[in-house]
Amino acid sequence: MSMLTPPGLGGKYRIRGDRYPRMRRPRRRGRVLAVSLSGAAALAVLGWGTLQLVDIFSADEPAGAAGQRHAKAADCASPAAAVRPGARGSAHLPKPGDVTVNVLNATSRTGLARDTADELEKRGFTVGKVANAPAGLAKEIKGSGVLIGAPGAENTARLKTLATQLKGEEIRYDERDGDALDLVLGEKFTELTEEKAATAALAGPAAPRPSASTPHDPTTC
Repeated sequence: MSMLTPPGLGGKYRIRGDRYPRMRRPRRRGRVLAVSLSGAAALAVLGWGTLQLVDIFSADEPAGAAGQRHAKAADCASPAAAVRPGARGSAHLPKPGDVTVNVLNATSRTGLARDTADELEKRGFTVGKVANAPAGLAKEIKGSGVLIGAPGAENTARLKTLATQLKGEEIRYDERDGDALDLVLGEKFTELTEEKAATAALAGPAAPRPSASTPHDPTTC
């Protein structure tokens, strides 16, 4: 018996030679490979299933939801849709031809009312009375002018149309018959708004051009 054999052991447990045998666990490369392949297959099946679910839910989207997206995109595409009706520069303002204006001179400058009335006529407004402002009203005009009309939504819209022709104006309301407006010219008045700028204000604000660096999202405004 070798000196390496523990006492009391022999037979098949007998160790021969003068070194202990190297004890190794059996290699399990095959099992590791199988587990790796199974994991890859599971991921592939999961990804394929996810794509199928996306296709199903996309195809089953209610028609109403798609209609809402198209309607929202149409609203965003129209610049006039974002303009509040009746606001200055809105496409909903009355045309100059639908506005009758009485031009009153509250200054000491002779002929100011007539010259202003002629210019308003050239721009399409209907001119009514051209005269000096009442003495009591003339003392109240501190700025470039005051626009006066009867209360009501239609007259308010007409006043805003006329306001596009005058910078620094003040709008007032009083009780009167008819829908004619008064334009009372004050001491700070020099001239009407440049015709090109006034026409642009009546036409409404231009739609902003999209930035070249930022892609436009058709589903948002």
